[in-house]
Amino acid sequence: MERYIQILSIALEAVFANKLRSILTALGIIFGVAAVIAMMAIGNGAQKEILDQIKLVGVNNIIILPVNKDNNQQENGDEDNNTKGDSKKYSPGLTLKDAENIAKTIPTVEVVSPEVTYNVLSIFKGKKVNSDLTGVNNDFFSLFNLKLSKGVLFSELQQKKGDPVCIIGPEIAKKLFPDENPLGKQIKSGGVWLKVIGILEGVETNEKTKNLGVSDYNKKVFTPIKTLLLRYKDRALINQATFQNGETFYVGGGSVYVSYDKKKGDNNQLDKIVVKVKDTKDLSSTKKVIEQILNRRHQGVNDFELKIPELLLKQEQKTKDIFNIVLGAIAGISLIVGGIGIMNIMLASVMERIREIGVRRAIGATKRDIIFQFLAEATFISITGGFIGVLLGVLMAKIITVTTDILTIVSIVSILISFGVAATVGIIFGWLPAKKAAEQDPVESLRHD
Repeated sequence: MERYIQILSIALEAVFANKLRSILTALGIIFGVAAVIAMMAIGNGAQKEILDQIKLVGVNNIIILPVNKDNNQQENGDEDNNTKGDSKKYSPGLTLKDAENIAKTIPTVEVVSPEVTYNVLSIFKGKKVNSDLTGVNNDFFSLFNLKLSKGVLFSELQQKKGDPVCIIGPEIAKKLFPDENPLGKQIKSGGVWLKVIGILEGVETNEKTKNLGVSDYNKKVFTPIKTLLLRYKDRALINQATFQNGETFYVGGGSVYVSYDKKKGDNNQLDKIVVKVKDTKDLSSTKKVIEQILNRRHQGVNDFELKIPELLLKQEQKTKDIFNIVLGAIAGISLIVGGIGIMNIMLASVMERIREIGVRRAIGATKRDIIFQFLAEATFISITGGFIGVLLGVLMAKIITVTTDILTIVSIVSILISFGVAATVGIIFGWLPAKKAAEQDPVESLRHD
């Protein structure tokens, strides 16, 4: 052991005796390791964002949205024969019966969550806040992994009878109840008094999730969907035959107003239906069956669209993974270049130190001792460069997050991998110079000037 410690000491002396050369040799390793850590941090951040978005839009979900046929025709300007035929047919729009039919008919469907939302003014003891009043069932909360910080979900009886109860988002609770517990209190939402039975935990949303149909749950008031349809308004009961175009009418609840506009033609009872499929592999086939059911129920009128957010997000993740692999490969190449740099410098060092090698061999050093010495030099340079590279990589990840608002997550795995690769590169690319040094003829080495 003492022998190897002495050889290691000699190797370190050689490294520090040529500081500038050692630093330049280590630069390739430093920037290579830093680049690998930074790229993996960006990849980890992107993966976390995708997973968070999947949680918000729900797993294995198909989202059914109504499409305004009249507006689409006006925007496009041109109508084909099929579109002209559709305009003569009557469609009831997206209704609660559509949701019930899907749930009963398709065996691959786990749960169905219908939704309808109106913007209302919520009031409590003079405090007012604009909020989205959304009618849902309890499946809605499990679909989107929404948990309550306080209270309970709707009971079966409350959902069946359409009782005036509600669950509020944390921002609504904060604004209306800054100094008291909301549970058991009644708020006036859109002219109807609703009893607060639960409060949601805070949920983080962003622009990407909004584009996938996810709204800000923190600013919502949730009530059973039958409560909304019975005590507020049911768009399926309002049509052109009932009201004149463009007039505004006073409908139930004391202060809910409904404006029917022929151009909008909004007779959809629901704003959205979310269908959860039992298995991911059944998403595409279930989507086709849902399309067939809705086409039949809507008299062949194409006034709806289906989206599969998870597939869109996975495609986005796949694209980002490819991008990260390319960046990681480029960063990995820099490590190899750094290793080649080590090999070149060490080969040059061997040529400069031939006489030293001869003296050491003459006084009893074995080939193994010479190999160990030069290998120790290369490994020390690469490990030191790897350590500095790790620090620089972590710093780069932080700078990227601060300056570009891109989420980066530095993992222990990425540090260990990059550091391990740096050490391996030093050993692999240091082996050839070390072997060349050991194979020098001692006599010829002593004669070398």
